Amino acid sequence: MRQVARRLRDGRLEVVAVPDPAPAPGTVAVAVEASVISAGTERATLEVARKSLLGKARARPDQARQVIERARREGVGPTLQLVRQRLDELGPLGYSAAGTVVEVGPGARGVAPGDRVAIAGAGSANHAEVDIVPSLLCARVPDGVRTDHAAFATLGAIAMNGFRRADAAVGATVVVVGLGIIGQLAVRIALAAGCRVVAVDLDPHAVELARGAGAEAHERSALDSRGDLDGSADAILLCAATQSSDPVELAGRLARDRAPVVVVGDVGMDVPREPFYMKELDLRLSRSYGPGRYDPDYERWGIDYPIGYVRWTEQRNMQAFLDLVARGLIDLDPVITHRFPFSEAERAFAALETERSLVGVVLEYERDGRPGAAGAPGERRAVARKPGGAPRFGLIGAGNFATGTILPRLTGAGVEPVVVATASGLSAESARSRFGFAEASADPDEVIARDDLDLVVIATRHDSHARLAAAALRAGRAVYVEKPLALDAEGLEEVRAALAESDAPLFVGFNRRYAPNAVELREALAGPKTMHFRVNAGRLPDGHWLNDPREGGGRLLGEGCHFVDFLCDQAGGDPRTAYAQGYPSRPGLPREATDNFVVQVAFSDGSVGSVTYAADAPTEAGKERFEASAGGSYGVIEDFADGRLQRGARTDRLRHGRQDKGFDAQFEHIAAVLRGERAAPDPDSYVVSTLATLAAARSLGSGQPEPVIDAAGAGS
Repeated sequence: MRQVARRLRDGRLEVVAVPDPAPAPGTVAVAVEASVISAGTERATLEVARKSLLGKARARPDQARQVIERARREGVGPTLQLVRQRLDELGPLGYSAAGTVVEVGPGARGVAPGDRVAIAGAGSANHAEVDIVPSLLCARVPDGVRTDHAAFATLGAIAMNGFRRADAAVGATVVVVGLGIIGQLAVRIALAAGCRVVAVDLDPHAVELARGAGAEAHERSALDSRGDLDGSADAILLCAATQSSDPVELAGRLARDRAPVVVVGDVGMDVPREPFYMKELDLRLSRSYGPGRYDPDYERWGIDYPIGYVRWTEQRNMQAFLDLVARGLIDLDPVITHRFPFSEAERAFAALETERSLVGVVLEYERDGRPGAAGAPGERRAVARKPGGAPRFGLIGAGNFATGTILPRLTGAGVEPVVVATASGLSAESARSRFGFAEASADPDEVIARDDLDLVVIATRHDSHARLAAAALRAGRAVYVEKPLALDAEGLEEVRAALAESDAPLFVGFNRRYAPNAVELREALAGPKTMHFRVNAGRLPDGHWLNDPREGGGRLLGEGCHFVDFLCDQAGGDPRTAYAQGYPSRPGLPREATDNFVVQVAFSDGSVGSVTYAADAPTEAGKERFEASAGGSYGVIEDFADGRLQRGARTDRLRHGRQDKGFDAQFEHIAAVLRGERAAPDPDSYVVSTLATLAAARSLGSGQPEPVIDAAGAGS
């Protein structure tokens, strides 16, 4: 299929061919028939992308702060590498569209193949021939509503939520400031609700458009010379997009006592104190489409809010807007100022720069002369294997870690990329073009089923690791799976069953085992050991997927597994018990997402080890420090860049220099195994350390030490 994409580095826009996507659980595939370009939002997105790196930082200070925090946590070099990598990626555009459901994923509710739906969501309702959308971001299109009109439902929900935040009643005077597409829709919603509407904008064309709908419309400059509207507004909706605070200042002048002022657009917020204080005005912000927005339980996992408690969710706002269109209370033809065939999307976006009178811009999709017909999935192109050639791999999941760490090192070790699959076809195509894959796909099962691969690399989010690893092992493929191997006992058991059926090698991304300092220390210290691993990890941003127990597992299972595995690798015996205690860094985190914790592990050879993992500690104090003592000797590793070994009065330096966490050695080992030059690692070592991590996670809940491996050697 084809999709509109922008280059994050320079804002260059193009229509690219990407793999046909497949719906994940809880989502549906929609063959798009029309999508709407939001002139203000998408013009601003492209303008930011065209800025210099410094300009991007000034335009998005929130993202700049995240980069700075990551540099503190993980170092300047890796952070710069990640920034460059992100700039080279293709990014989607669009968030309001409509079409026909062609496929429904497991667990998706309320829609069926053949349904006409309006769809919402940045990253979901893209300008693409097929979109994958969570079922709660779909609204059924009523009979009689044209698809090009239904494509406005997301924008209508934004305006609808702003209107609801104003609590305006029939007969109220509502002022709408800013008459772009959202403002025009807000005008029409307020009129349909029986309000007197006063509309204001700088652009005479926008003013005329609102006047044609029935509003009392004025150019902004005209209000400076008249005062009859001062103090008349029962509610004010600020729908403008400007850095100026003039809309907020104007609201203070036009509002009556105690009127709500609702910020719907992106306006300057230098609020004048005197009018807001003297009139006791209520300043409110409207969050996008409505309740449910930015809530992963609602948008990602499909958990709806009970209608008796939350009447108007984002989906219900979309549906209400479509019902107004169906009843003829909102006519969208006047706001559609431009139409373009999807094949001319680049010309449509170019018009954003040259025609300032754009309001509603519709892209219309046709395939084989039939609007909305989904394109057939592309056939797999055979990639011939060269006699005696390099081992070959397929990649499932092309996120930041995969593209920034796995791919450069694995290809550097001489393993040839063949196919990449991601849930987003655009991400797959971006990785294909950047790293030289022969093919891109949106279906992980297609990668696993191939018979021309020596290795399947799994770098998806944590909840799919065990299932995909087990499937690839059963298919007879060597597997590299990023940590963790599994998030629960059931997933681990699935992997163990697959290992029992297959002799294919398994590798897990516990790279610190391979660090030169770690190898040297393991060989130098013999006998029972006391070990301590301190990790100053730093906090994750609010809403980070790793803190979701269903998807990321929380930081003990998702990241702490690294350090538990390290203890297991350094110890001379199997782990017997694990005990964990901790507390979350902020209220609201579930117990499973505890990010300040101490884990203690006891081993069969008498060794004992602990991991102190702190989200609240400053990373400037050093991120990682490992200490071990055994038989009168002591060793320490500092951030895997330096270390020393002390035997009595003698101190020897461990291999040191630049930081080396073992990535290169790990992937060189994998390549050597694939070439038949080295033996594969014992998969039991990965299973055992995963059992220890799972036991530690259980201990967080029970408050008691939990068994890892019983006396007979079986996992608990």
